[in-house]
This record gives sequence, structure tokens and C-alpha cells, in this order.
Amino acid sequence: MFESIQNKLNRAFKVLSGKGRISENNVKDAVKQVKLSLLEADVNYKVVKEFINDIKTEVLGEKVLSSFSPDQQFIKIVNEELIKILGEKKVDLSLQNRPAKIMVVGLQGSGKTTSCAKLAYLLKKNGKNPLLVAADVYRPAAIDQLIQISKKADVPVFTGDKKNPIKIVEGALKEAVKNINDVIIFDTAGRLHVDEKMMDELKKIAKITKPDEILMVIDAMTGQDAVNSAKKFNELLELSGFIVTKLDGDARGGVILSIRYITEKPVKFVGLSEKIDGLEAFYPDRMAGRILGMGDVLSLIDKLQANIDMEKAKQIEEKITKNKFDLEDFLSQLQEIKKMGSFGDILNMIPGAPKNVDLDAGQKNLKQTEAVINSMTKQERRNPKILNSSRKIRVARGSGTSVTEVNKILKSYNNMKDMMKMFNKKGGKMKAMKGFKGLPF
Repeated sequence: MFESIQNKLNRAFKVLSGKGRISENNVKDAVKQVKLSLLEADVNYKVVKEFINDIKTEVLGEKVLSSFSPDQQFIKIVNEELIKILGEKKVDLSLQNRPAKIMVVGLQGSGKTTSCAKLAYLLKKNGKNPLLVAADVYRPAAIDQLIQISKKADVPVFTGDKKNPIKIVEGALKEAVKNINDVIIFDTAGRLHVDEKMMDELKKIAKITKPDEILMVIDAMTGQDAVNSAKKFNELLELSGFIVTKLDGDARGGVILSIRYITEKPVKFVGLSEKIDGLEAFYPDRMAGRILGMGDVLSLIDKLQANIDMEKAKQIEEKITKNKFDLEDFLSQLQEIKKMGSFGDILNMIPGAPKNVDLDAGQKNLKQTEAVINSMTKQERRNPKILNSSRKIRVARGSGTSVTEVNKILKSYNNMKDMMKMFNKKGGKMKAMKGFKGLPF
């Protein structure tokens, strides 16, 4: 995520590296590099202009703290200004009515229908009883798609007659009352572009439903076109916020840095994977950290708490303390990590984690690791020291790998074992981060 803009911003920070202090002369090139980075990331030129002016004011008016070098001070200022542009604080959904209504709007191809199901899943996880409404009758298979994805979220879908959006919406309101649904999510029609007929229909639906929220889904990969569409939608519908999708792809970052400034409406959620749990609340400070390549430890902790079996984690901790962490535990930990999502997403959240990791190879290596460990006997998994040459040959044949691969996996096991010991020691966390390069992904 944001790898291109990260690399370019790092060049800007290196301009000040080793300098004794920030001055007008040595900051000029750094600011120029930041400006080019943002423009190449497809950030709106008005946003770039204000951002750069604010950085200049802060940098040249800031007394460099004794604990910071000029490049660190510059990064600190850029980070603070990024947070301002992104919205400063997380903005929650405002669901005042019962049932609360959420209209989800957007152009075709933005990930609108998928985002509806993901949002329903997230709300259900937080104790709500949502109802999905299939009001997009124009796109072929849109209704079928919503029904299929909703099964993963375990949320009901109201389809009505599958022909008339207004009748579908009216029927859904009655259905929600009957079934005691406390949130209704309307998947409204998308088009290839903004047109009058589309907007008239959306206005009618808004008038009937009186929605608590009107969220527009924006594709992060479509750049300035998406920003222009967001502006038109906001002018005609008075949006309450945005869902930005496909941030796990090759997004340049411009959309997420532009839409709030242009529309003055917050980003409320971001789509970080295709999975049903791939929608997350948007935190401006955390996103700024990701854009700068500084990681996002708080989001990583959230993922850990949501996906890791804490009882199992406690047992592992006890085993590490007693030096009894074996290959069965190693495999179990790798499978727990796999639950958290893509390796790329996880690495983006870890400050200082390697950025040049071959993620496809990582997924393949994990499967290979599972195959190798599953080819061992219970005794071998629990006491890897007994794995001599003949045992390794047998394991390699059984897993369709080589002795070299078996040795690599045993080395990865030892790396994780050492890394976990570091985490348990005072001040060992940063040292442990270096251990990531020795893991099988």
C-alpha cells in the first residue's frame, strides 16, 4: 500500500539527512521533493498547494528540538500536516434512528455492492442486526452478487420484485420493522458516470428513507476522476462520508488525500482486502503513518485482538518462557498470522519491517512450511533436535520439497523462537522486528 509515494517521500527526507539544522536553503529541495511526490501520487493540485504552504510555514517557523535531527523534525511536521489533510480524528457512523438507514452510493466498478456486505458484516460483529437491500436493478447480476456475498456476512438480503428500486426500498422499510432489524443498508444503483436519471432516483430514495448516513464508495485506483465524481455526488446528495476501496492494490494514494479537502466530508471506512472482513474504520493518524512508511501499530493490535486466540497465545507465552516452543506451536502461530490478512497489509503496519518482501513467494512458503511440518512425526514436531539427515530426507519426500527447504523451515522456526524471546524481554521489541526477515514469508 502506498509503496510508490513512500519511496518518493523517503527521498525528500534524505535531502535533510545529516544536516545540522533546518534552514530556508536546505529545506527548499526537500519541500520540492514532497510536492513532486504528492503530484505523482495524483493528489489534487489544490490540496498539494495548501499542504506545501503549511509545511513551509511550520518548518521555517519551527525551532528544531534538540532530540530531533532535521530530517526527523521534517518527517514529524509532514506527518502532522498529513493528519490535518486526512481529517485529524476518526469519524464514526451516526446511527440515530431505529431502524437506522445507510444509503450506499457510487459508480459501477468502485466496489459498492461488496462494501455493503462488508459494512453489514462489521456492524453485525459490533452487535447490530442489519438488513441488506438490493436496490441496484440495472447492473447485470448486482442482486445475485449481493445475495452471494451476504452469505459470508450471514446477513439477510431484501430483494423485493427485483425490478422497481422505489418499491424495493419501500418494501425493505416494512421488512426491517417486521424482522426487528436495527440497521438497513441500501445498495443503490451505480452507473458508469454521473447522470441526471441516476441522481433523480437517488434523491427519491433519500426522500423516502431519510437516511442517517449517505456513504459514497470510491475506488482508490481511479485518481482524480473519483475526486470529481465525489464532488458531484456531494453537491447533489449531501454525503455524510466515504468508503475508499482497493487500497490493497496499486493505489497511488491521491484519492484518500484529496476527497476530504475537496468535499469537506470524512472518509469513514477503507477497504483493505477482498475478504468479508476487509473493511476497517478510518483513522487519519494511522493512515498518515502508513503513507509515510512509519507503520500502524495500533491497527495491527486491533487485528491481533480480533483474530488471535488469546487463550492459545497465553499458552504459547508460557511455553516460550519454559523453552518448550516446538514446531507444532510454530505452525500454529503461522496459521494465526494468516488469519490476520495479507502479509503485505501486516508488514505495512510494522515500523521498520522490510518493504522488498516477495509477497507471492511468502504465501507459497507458508503452504510449503505447513506441508513440511505435517510430514513430520509427532515426536519430530515436538523435539526438532532429533531431525537427523535420514529423517530430513524422509520429511522432504513426504512434503514434495528438498532437504534444503526443510533446513530453511527449521531455521525460520529458530528465528521465530528467538524473536518471541526478545518480545518477552524488556526493550526487546525493536530488536525482534529484525527477526521478520527470517520468517517464511
